[in-house]
Amino acid sequence: MATGNIGQRDSMVDDDYMLDEDEVDESQMTLIEHLEELRWRIFKSLIGIVIGAIVAFIFREQIMHFLTLPLPKEADVLGHGNKLVVQGVAEGFTVFLKLSVAVGFLIALPLILYQAWAFISPGLYSHEKKTALPFVFIGIFLFLAGISLGYIVLQYPVQWLINFAATDFTELVTADSYFTFVAFFLLAFGIVFEIPLVLTFLAQLGIITSQTLKKKRAVAHVSMWIAATFLTPGADPYSPVILGAAMSCLYELTILFIRFTKH
Repeated sequence: MATGNIGQRDSMVDDDYMLDEDEVDESQMTLIEHLEELRWRIFKSLIGIVIGAIVAFIFREQIMHFLTLPLPKEADVLGHGNKLVVQGVAEGFTVFLKLSVAVGFLIALPLILYQAWAFISPGLYSHEKKTALPFVFIGIFLFLAGISLGYIVLQYPVQWLINFAATDFTELVTADSYFTFVAFFLLAFGIVFEIPLVLTFLAQLGIITSQTLKKKRAVAHVSMWIAATFLTPGADPYSPVILGAAMSCLYELTILFIRFTKH
């Protein structure tokens, strides 16, 4: 009888061990499946960027003409309509390639955000999904709005920087330096316009409240105006003023938005 009980207990131990081992294997497979899904999400996003870059490369002349509109006439020192200069045999191609990839990223941005959303959403609660999905569309809208405003403002720092030493130097504006300047300038505006989204997300997590933003209003506005002077590469007075005013307006709109969305 005792021998039968011992054998039964050994059998139960063996069953528990096999069950634990199966659970570990299942957990490991679940992790592998998540990594595999993440890999495919990233791969699809990269495919979207490549397709967008190809489309942008096809229309590279039109894109370059659009981005060089803020350049003043003083930049055309050659007098043949060649406003930008390239150095080296391959620089013209590499500049167009970098420009195409940057524009391709913007074209593929909705797809990238969708892939990120599709990967994260299974782990969210239903109420979090309802909140997160509008955030994706609002984030895209705010980023594009920031870039649009940055393009409008772009002419002021470009004209100021080129005309600043025009009487002392003959400045040859290279394509690589100009488009790098444009990319950082527009990116600064695009990121700044994400401030309401970030603050609202923190409010949804309970980290901050609209009352907190009201109490810190004076410090926040001063900090944003100081940051605006560093975020705008040009030394002209217009860019930091416009960016600072935009940041202040976005901050105040964020307070109202949190009050209506936070329950």
